[in-house]
Amino acid sequence: MKSTSPRDQLHKQIDLLPDELVQQIADFALFLLAKRKAAPKYEDWNEQQWNNFALEQFFREEDDEVTYTIADAKEVYRP
Repeated sequence: MKSTSPRDQLHKQIDLLPDELVQQIADFALFLLAKRKAAPKYEDWNEQQWNNFALEQFFREEDDEVTYTIADAKEVYRP
């Protein structure tokens, strides 16, 4: 006996749901597709994405009691 694929199982389950829930599933699927496109792999990042990442890391909250400012970042990073 052949086992049913997850895709087939999902189709069967969706067919039994009310339209409101099917719409929510469709919205979620669109969200997942957009997220996949919006988040390229690190090796595909452009210079601006790397700059944003570096700034986020510089200013992220930790148990560090020191407060950093944009002036500190400019002092440390000199292109």
